[in-house]
Amino acid sequence: MTNLQFISKHVATAAINIQNTVQLLQEDCTIPFISRYRKDKTGNLDEVFIEQIAKFQKEYEVIVKRKEAILKSIQEQNALTPELEKKIQQSFDLQELEDFYLPYKKKKRTKADVARENGLEPLAKIIMAQSKDDVDFLATQYLNENVINEEAALQGARDIIAEWINENIYVRKQLRRLFERKAIITTKVVKSKKEEEGAQKFNQYFEWAEPLTKAPSHRLLAIMRAEKEGFIKFKVDVELDDAYDIIDELIIKGDNSTTPHVQLAIEDSYKRLLNPAISNETLQEAKAKADANSIQVFANNLGQLLLAPPLGEKRILAIDPGFRSGCKVVCLDEKGDLLYNETIYPHAPQKEEAMAIKKIRSMVNAYQIDAISIGNGTASRETEFFIKKIAFDKAVQVFIVSEAGASVYSASKIAREEFPNYDVTVRGSVSIGRRLSDPLAELVKIDPKAIGVGQYQHDVDQNKLKEELDNTVIRCVNSVGININTASKHLLGYVSGIGEKLAENIVAYRSENGPFTDRKQLKKVPRLGDKAYQQGVAFIRISNAKNPLDNSAVHPEAYAIVEKMAKDLKLTVNDLIANKEKTALIKPENYITPDIGVLTLKDIIKELEKPGLDPRKAATVFEFDPNVKSIKDVRTGMILPGIVNNITNFGCFVDIGVKESGLVHISQLKAGFVSDVNEVVKLHQHVTVKVVEVDEDRKRIQLTMVI
Repeated sequence: MTNLQFISKHVATAAINIQNTVQLLQEDCTIPFISRYRKDKTGNLDEVFIEQIAKFQKEYEVIVKRKEAILKSIQEQNALTPELEKKIQQSFDLQELEDFYLPYKKKKRTKADVARENGLEPLAKIIMAQSKDDVDFLATQYLNENVINEEAALQGARDIIAEWINENIYVRKQLRRLFERKAIITTKVVKSKKEEEGAQKFNQYFEWAEPLTKAPSHRLLAIMRAEKEGFIKFKVDVELDDAYDIIDELIIKGDNSTTPHVQLAIEDSYKRLLNPAISNETLQEAKAKADANSIQVFANNLGQLLLAPPLGEKRILAIDPGFRSGCKVVCLDEKGDLLYNETIYPHAPQKEEAMAIKKIRSMVNAYQIDAISIGNGTASRETEFFIKKIAFDKAVQVFIVSEAGASVYSASKIAREEFPNYDVTVRGSVSIGRRLSDPLAELVKIDPKAIGVGQYQHDVDQNKLKEELDNTVIRCVNSVGININTASKHLLGYVSGIGEKLAENIVAYRSENGPFTDRKQLKKVPRLGDKAYQQGVAFIRISNAKNPLDNSAVHPEAYAIVEKMAKDLKLTVNDLIANKEKTALIKPENYITPDIGVLTLKDIIKELEKPGLDPRKAATVFEFDPNVKSIKDVRTGMILPGIVNNITNFGCFVDIGVKESGLVHISQLKAGFVSDVNEVVKLHQHVTVKVVEVDEDRKRIQLTMVI
């Protein structure tokens, strides 16, 4: 099977699209570049399809490499038959390949090895053949100084047979199917840990059983965490009789004196070898699916968070609210640079409200502030009410901003590099302000796991989580486009083809030579070669550039085509841009070249209509219920405005203006069955909810969505 045939089994698109995509990937083209600028070669495949092709190409390469290693190992043991070699060569299932290899795999000395050393393999073969009747007499012929009686001989033969059964590829396949269909996950509490602190959050799983196929990802991960923390024990198993029936059907051939010994070997093989192995395989497979599900939820949430509406280039006063330690205030200019910082104490115990009002008014006027950004942590609502009391000389918008991860950023190396002369409190406030003006540019500086929009992110495969989250950040950054003259090196590092080192070189070049005035200057950046230029140039933007196309998503390789379009319409490129009436006259089929086809040309025309348009919506002010400041103010039956601040497989969490977010269970999102929470709500969506239940002691609020 070729790589293209293998990928075609998993990805539903034409073979030519797969072939061209694989070729582009092998030419070191990035996924954002391929999906945006090679549509005619891929058949308009989006990033998700291209990521799948890349994934299965890697999987194919892993399988081929593993096959080579297995064949070499068996060959070195002089055990490779033409039949076995053919089976291995034809298999493209890693699990099946490991089954083929199992009898030849180096392992610790087993009971079967001891029995073979004692000369009992011929007896095992006779019993396994199930054609002889007087097995006890046969056993007497295999006695020696290590095998002292018939029972020892028969036991040794059974040990060998048990291993053969364990290594039988058909037995393992059928048992896997049984476990896939009928495995039950069962939990029991560890009695000595039942009353310990932290145990109650897992009390649902103290006595629990359900089919593994029906256990949702969040429940399986919760059970595994509970076991890891020592509160419960669990097992994954099937009915014993069902397992024995499968093995009997494949192994038992008749009914004579050998049959009971074969049956004993079956029981031993299943309990000692097969059950632990297949049960663990089944659990790991279920865990892998749960991980994938959880990682996808996290990636979806992160993508929505990164693409949250930006306020844009405005002067912002940002506040990290607090009580005893005061509110840390910073003033930022349009580029997010720090102009001034101050601490005010409007709340108890100091309660210097008059002084705080005076300082805020003074800062708003002195630094021509357009908007105020307040972190949503401790004292957030109190600070919001305080700010709204102030009579400003001009209209100033007030926003509540998620401060998740701001403390992680403020203590990070990145923050220390940006603000070496300021402490963590000032850096945290700056982050709160910047994530209002441009969430994407600020949040890329923070480890996504610290942003708090996932479920069980610490329990899933960390390598796969990092890979998926990195892909999500790359996808978001390149979908928006980056202003090369204002972007930080951390943001530039996610641009297609650039990476961390080249991003540093770009910033250094910018510092030394001043702002970029055209895209061609990128080629002057040290170590930025032709490939990196090709992959990344169209994702950067240069406002007020010499060539207006440098502030668009049009790739420089298509500039000549745009110039021809303008010439044919008797216009300059400048006159053509944003001229919807004229772009509507362009017929893409008239401009096809060997490298640029209709799909790419349609993209170019669309881009010319609204060049450099940010795909994100504009930020809007949200108002919480002014009468609800803490969980003590929340009452059953209340109808409240809220913001979706986290999405999981089992529902979404909604910020209603108090410290504790309320849960809207998936069953309460809307009338009828909901299979995917993201189909109903999005992160940061403004919603209206009804309070169903309030548990002050456990600090839990149950909500239902109001349509």
